[in-house]
Amino acid sequence: MPQGDARRLPPRAYCTRGAWPEAVMEEHHGARVAQALAVRLRAAIGTKGWSVAELSRRSGVARYTIAKALAGEAWPDLLTIASLEKALEVDLWPGREV
Repeated sequence: MPQGDARRLPPRAYCTRGAWPEAVMEEHHGARVAQALAVRLRAAIGTKGWSVAELSRRSGVARYTIAKALAGEAWPDLLTIASLEKALEVDLWPGREV
C-alpha cells in the first residue's frame, strides 16, 4: 500500500483473521496501535465501571468518537487519546511494543 494511503481504510480493515479487536492483524503498525488502544480503552472503561456515555461526559469526547475508536472504525487523534487518558487516569497509548 502506498505510504499516502496508510489511513484510507479504518484500522479494523487490516484484520486478517478473527474479530476486532482480538484479530490477527496485517503488518501495519498504525492499525496494530489502534487495535491495542481499543483493547486498553475497553479494559479501562470496564475497570472504572463506566458506560461510553459516562466516559464521554467526563472526557469531553463525543460518544460517537469513542464508539468508533472501540470498533476500529476510526483513527483516534492525539487530542482524543489525551482526553480519554486524563479522564480514565490510565495510559492508553501502547508505544512501540505492538
